[in-house]
Amino acid sequence: MGHSAPKIVNPEGIAEEIGALLGSMLVETVDHADELSFTVVREELANAMTLLRDMGHYQQLMEIAGVDYPDRPERFEVCYHLLSVTRNHRVRVKVSTDEDTPVPTVTHLWPVAGWLEREVFDMYGVVFDGNTDLRRILTDYGFKGHPQRKDFPLTGYVELRYSEEDKRVVYEPVKLAQDFRSFDFMSPWEGAQYVLPGDEKAAAVPAAPAAPTPKVTEKKADTGAGEAANKQAEEKSADAPVKPAAHTDEGKGAAKPEGKA
Repeated sequence: MGHSAPKIVNPEGIAEEIGALLGSMLVETVDHADELSFTVVREELANAMTLLRDMGHYQQLMEIAGVDYPDRPERFEVCYHLLSVTRNHRVRVKVSTDEDTPVPTVTHLWPVAGWLEREVFDMYGVVFDGNTDLRRILTDYGFKGHPQRKDFPLTGYVELRYSEEDKRVVYEPVKLAQDFRSFDFMSPWEGAQYVLPGDEKAAAVPAAPAAPTPKVTEKKADTGAGEAANKQAEEKSADAPVKPAAHTDEGKGAAKPEGKA
């Protein structure tokens, strides 16, 4: 029995159709893992999106995402994910830019792009020309830098805390205390001997005393009761059975020799 979800398949000839629709605005087409990506000229982004919405029937803008490639001259890629409700198909449209060159806004085509462009601006610092409300949306007020850039430090540049003296939240440069850090680059399987704070106290603790040897009574002298008690212990009760002699067969059920009475 097959899966209930339909298999993702690109419609026949869809890449050629979109390529002809975009014309000179198209820079590159990538068909990988059943996903179509179209890189377009940055300045022609709004026109390309208008054609895809009206002529290509990709009615909905689902997402805008940023990608950072620090080694490229235009280090940022802005990716637009479009959905066609009538075709039940998705495509990706990409443009590239640097830290200073703005990307045309598409808020006049999809109002939801206002929030999505603000997110890319906040995380990567990409500026969108025509967005009238380009403010930070995820980071705090007064935040410096853009957290999703590859060269942004994991600890950030500033930290905030509540100051009891000022009775408000204050921003201060990040301070990392290194006093109690020990950086060891030896592999665990090489047998590194780690000495942790407090291990020196183990040598000062005295060893526990050995357990006492239990007293046993293997000999009469070990009982401690005295010779009178030992003699009394040897006396047998009147009701005790008589033990047969060790040199006779009596009491063992053996037959007597014929010469014995």
